Amino acid sequence: MRSLDETHARDRKSWVQTANRDGGEFPIQNLPFGIFSRNGGPACFGIAIGDFILDVAAAADAGFISGPALAATDLAGIPSLNSILALDPGVLTALRRQVADLLDENGPKKLQALANQQSLLVEQSHCELHLPAQIGDYTDFFAGIHHARTTGANFRPDNPLPLNYKWIPIAYHARASSVVVSGTAVHRPFGQIGSHGGKPPRYAPSGRLDFELELGFYIGRGNPIGSTISIANAADHIAGFCLLNDWSARDIQRWESVPLGPFLSKSFATTVSPWVVTSDALQPFRCPVMKRDSNDPSPLPYLFDSLDQETGGLDIELSVLLQTQQMRRDNIPAVPLTSSNAKHLYWTPAQMIAHQASGGCNLRSGDLIGSGTISGPAESQRGSLLELTAGGKKTIELPNGEVRGFLEDGDEIIFSATCSRDGFASIGFGTCVGRILPAAAHAPSD
Repeated sequence: MRSLDETHARDRKSWVQTANRDGGEFPIQNLPFGIFSRNGGPACFGIAIGDFILDVAAAADAGFISGPALAATDLAGIPSLNSILALDPGVLTALRRQVADLLDENGPKKLQALANQQSLLVEQSHCELHLPAQIGDYTDFFAGIHHARTTGANFRPDNPLPLNYKWIPIAYHARASSVVVSGTAVHRPFGQIGSHGGKPPRYAPSGRLDFELELGFYIGRGNPIGSTISIANAADHIAGFCLLNDWSARDIQRWESVPLGPFLSKSFATTVSPWVVTSDALQPFRCPVMKRDSNDPSPLPYLFDSLDQETGGLDIELSVLLQTQQMRRDNIPAVPLTSSNAKHLYWTPAQMIAHQASGGCNLRSGDLIGSGTISGPAESQRGSLLELTAGGKKTIELPNGEVRGFLEDGDEIIFSATCSRDGFASIGFGTCVGRILPAAAHAPSD
């Protein structure tokens, strides 16, 4: 189990000055992992610090990485994090500690001199950020109980939660090939849309396009097929976290979801933020799992661990902003739509992993897990337009007079997140951004 150490000290500062500003997302206490390229060059492993990226391979070549951390730098030239995430958690902890020492304000002067020559440190604005991992599998859970209740009421007003909801972390296998990195435009999808009055469905672009505010996390070490992962050890199989927008076409979803759940309504795109905030960095922001109602059942033994109940939750403030095409033309900044917190998840990430592996499913390094939409108990904390607009019955009026029930072409959705706790430096996740393009023209049938 990971623990607090000197890397979490609030008063620690870096010689990279942009890492020390108040409210910055990437102070020395964060150090998230990512894949970047510069000037059209090859993609490689980098660690964010302030407005810059440390080129880990270059730092190793210059002799600044040693000991157990070298196991990670040997893989730093590979254009994905899969092999790095698969390393023993102790290696990743050692790398993070060593990089923190290098970037500390009292770190080696030689490194600072080389960084000033831009051989080791490069501005994020001069880089392209890539999908962090080659995602072999992607599972999307349904662990936000407030979202489950609100959306379930549209279909089952008298009993909105499925009968199994409080016993089992519900999930479906989502589409890995259409996971894209922040900044990638998203085409409005086509699909079958149900009609009223017994009329046949129609095939058309979705008219009820939505976002879903989620937390994502990447599997580090996997498990062999046929084996399980105990709830006591499940958290150690999580390498790090990201923001995740599970775009949803609600009209397509409503028609196709019975009996097997969403398909084309979700598979057209899922957007993730480019930085992987490590489990080590999030250690100060652990919290107890969401408190269950007094009449709720206790999780079955394979899903229950007392330490996970005490520290398996995450206190992460999540925000969603919208900027329309007209707002961009008029230079109007993005406006807040909603905010929530990851501590409102009914099931912990460890429970999600333990459950998925409980039937003998083999998880692999780089697999992506989505939490499900994270809504809070208040109306202002709802994590999708489906909830915010009561299924499109209520519209949201924007400051420039535009109204929205669902997303229009040209709309851009921006997710951000902050972790804050007294006695510790605040850290962020970067942004998860996607802009809606019109539905792509279809080629003639073969």
